[in-house]
Amino acid sequence: MTAPEGHPLADAVRPLVDALGAELVAPDEARGDDVVLRWAGEAVLAVRLPRLADSLDHILADLERRHGPLAELSREQKQTVVRGLEERGAFSVRHGVETVASALGVSRFTVYNYLNRENATRTAE
Repeated sequence: MTAPEGHPLADAVRPLVDALGAELVAPDEARGDDVVLRWAGEAVLAVRLPRLADSLDHILADLERRHGPLAELSREQKQTVVRGLEERGAFSVRHGVETVASALGVSRFTVYNYLNRENATRTAE
């Protein structure tokens, strides 16, 4: 990061930036799709958002850090992971189902079954 280290705004947004898999850059290095953040009217830093496919990889890596190897989770835990990923839009990313299936150590068919089961449960409520 080339944005001001220790600036209160950088310190405040760092957990969000890290959770998104984004990057902080100096405002003069911002590109057209970066989000420039201002503090007291002055451009202090910019947030460079990751590509969607990179975001999914980042989310899966974060889940693995928190829960251990995803392929070793129980069936119920995998269903919970799939539900959370669906809520975050993971399956709108090209090859999202394949990426998640690989990370969970299941087939695409299994991921689709988890999704269908969740949608059926929602419809019944």
